[in-house]
Amino acid sequence: MVVALACATAVHAQQAPPAAADVTALAKQTQNPVGDLVSVPLQFNFNTAGDLEDATLFNLNIQPVIPFKAWAGWNIIARAIVPIDNVPANDGVSYSGVGDIQLQLYATPAAPGSLIWGVGPVFSFPTATAFPLRSGTLAAGAAAVALTMKGPWVIGGLVSQYWPVTDTGDSPETNLFVFQPAINYNFGRGWAMSFSPAITANWDAASGDQWTLPLGLGVTRTTVFSGRPMNIGIQYFVNAVRPEGSAERQLRFSMSLLYPKK
Repeated sequence: MVVALACATAVHAQQAPPAAADVTALAKQTQNPVGDLVSVPLQFNFNTAGDLEDATLFNLNIQPVIPFKAWAGWNIIARAIVPIDNVPANDGVSYSGVGDIQLQLYATPAAPGSLIWGVGPVFSFPTATAFPLRSGTLAAGAAAVALTMKGPWVIGGLVSQYWPVTDTGDSPETNLFVFQPAINYNFGRGWAMSFSPAITANWDAASGDQWTLPLGLGVTRTTVFSGRPMNIGIQYFVNAVRPEGSAERQLRFSMSLLYPKK
């Protein structure tokens, strides 16, 4: 998961940098997937080694997040995931294109207590344009997220399940389970260390090839550049468990453009 619920004020280029406490509060907001913060995260993922050997599977995830008021006392957090991939193939060429786009909607209390939570539907659409990326599956499911903020800590997790609704009949189908624990420690002045691996199970895969278990850590920094609040980070994962044909390592660079309320 990769927002304290108090919103920091955006700083114009001609103004002084925000106080350290404001930047830290904004950093904690970015760690809350159901926080009241408009953001545009970009994830640049480089997957290598393992069965990919010297080849690299590149994935860019564009993940705009838009919160809005639904009814009295409740917010809806809308998050889209638009993957753009470059997939190496055995014949020496690579395939590039958009993957299946996901949409997540979370209903969450506008004024949560010590436990922040949200639940809602999730969807996956068969939008892939490159052959290795195509599932042909329209999938739907449910997701839940819960977290708490104690001092410098933001601790929680997200779980979701996508089931196939319609499919072209070809393999693979989108029948995916995702569990993402999140442990973040904020050092102050916008710096944080995070542990947030996305543990997945592809129920459509053969036995023994269903689970992917990445392990790793990351460092992020929330700052203001040319008047725009943003969060930048780097993470490194090793897949302790992975399906046949997949990468063993992942290096991730991330950047999130933040739009806190005035």
